[in-house]
Amino acid sequence: MLDVLKVIILGIVEGITEWLPVSSTGHLILVGDLLSPGMSDEFMEMFNVVIQLGAIMAVVVLYFHKLNPFSPKKTERQKMLTWQMWIKVLIASVPAAVIGLLFNDVLDRLFYKPLPVAIMLIVYGILFIIVENRNAGKKPSVTKISQLSIQMLLWIGFFQMLALIPGTSRSGATIVGALIIGVSREVAAEFTFFLAIPVMFGASLLKLIGFGFSFTGGELGYLLLGCVVSFVVSVVAIKFLMGYIKQHDFKVFGYYRIVLGGLIIVVALIQLALG
Repeated sequence: MLDVLKVIILGIVEGITEWLPVSSTGHLILVGDLLSPGMSDEFMEMFNVVIQLGAIMAVVVLYFHKLNPFSPKKTERQKMLTWQMWIKVLIASVPAAVIGLLFNDVLDRLFYKPLPVAIMLIVYGILFIIVENRNAGKKPSVTKISQLSIQMLLWIGFFQMLALIPGTSRSGATIVGALIIGVSREVAAEFTFFLAIPVMFGASLLKLIGFGFSFTGGELGYLLLGCVVSFVVSVVAIKFLMGYIKQHDFKVFGYYRIVLGGLIIVVALIQLALG
């Protein structure tokens, strides 16, 4: 029963932090270490990735009409623009897909530790504050996904690639990259959601294949429960973020990241002193 409660908590953490630009990895490292679920490290590594499927399904459900190029409610032009949007998503996904396939395990092995995660949290927190201060009072040059050029897509894709380093935050990195080139906050966040679909589905599938699909009944139950909780919480988190950024900038997330990074460093030092 205690492990079920821990899985629910981890699902909640994933659902909130996957979409807010605050690093789901950083939170799962911190919360996961504190909860210490009674499961193997190998299973927990896969669990943390696979519950992202619940989070990504929230995007598919919330934006189903916008993502669906076959919708009978769309005009031919709207269907064409939807196909173009998917092509843009695939183009922007290429850098992270290539580097992820080649080096994801190496990057996890090198950087999936409290100190590197904390450093990336703080670095991107500072970047959010700098970029928002620089953009203050400026009118964004891109207010629609259809206005994103190939160069812009590759730039955003480059920042998503940087998010392969744990603690960076996939949404945080891509949003920062988009803001730097003059994309509006709403478009930056929405395009980040859509970018997550192929990337997170692919990452989850690779982890499942690597684990071998050999679950016990209890492990399968934990995965399903984590996905459901992550889905429900993600719906709330996405709606909150899109409502929030219509009236506010991203600086509050920058300050939060800096505080969280400092907290992870303090916890790691305490564990080192006690260990």
